[in-house]
Amino acid sequence: MTEDHRTRFLRLALAAGALRFGEFTLKSGRRSPYFFNAGRFDSGAALAALAACYADAVDAAGLEFDLLFGPAYKGIPLATALACEYARRGRDLPLAFNRKEAKDHGEGGHLIGAPLGGRRVLLVDDVITAGTAVREALALLREAGATAAGIVVALDRQERLHEADGESAAAALRREYGLPVLAVAGLDDLLAFAGQSAELVAHRDALRAYRARHGSA
Repeated sequence: MTEDHRTRFLRLALAAGALRFGEFTLKSGRRSPYFFNAGRFDSGAALAALAACYADAVDAAGLEFDLLFGPAYKGIPLATALACEYARRGRDLPLAFNRKEAKDHGEGGHLIGAPLGGRRVLLVDDVITAGTAVREALALLREAGATAAGIVVALDRQERLHEADGESAAAALRREYGLPVLAVAGLDDLLAFAGQSAELVAHRDALRAYRARHGSA
């Protein structure tokens, strides 16, 4: 039986060392039993396989868009790889990304790549933590006259943005901007995957405890 994009992605992340288990301190200060780093997809073959998972997730959601945008920095190779995957599938999409700091010579500005004006843009990134980079990218799109069609990330940690409420960063973006926010896989998928793997089943209780303590509503 062919694996769906969620399971395929999690297997790829494990093989690449992008998904690790143990005890990790996150930027938020939380102690997490797992850590995801898309930067470990660091070869052509790994990025191509990851991009196929992204494309399957996006296609399954039925989003309509006509340009891919990668927020600096990790979004840049991810959006580029996804553009190559869609070209392989027969759809040649324009691609753009931003600089962290505006360039004051040459072409100048924050934006690189295809013109954004009038486009329906899909933002491609690795994860959403506080959502700061995505909000900055959405502001750039508005300034350039583009319309955001949605956001896709590799992994949704499905945890509360603030301990005081039950809303995740992805849910906050959906509410604030009215946009679909997709993930190739989420914490719920990781829990199911761990339960089916003899190698990972030992980590399932720690994952469940973390979900119970920090999971979004």
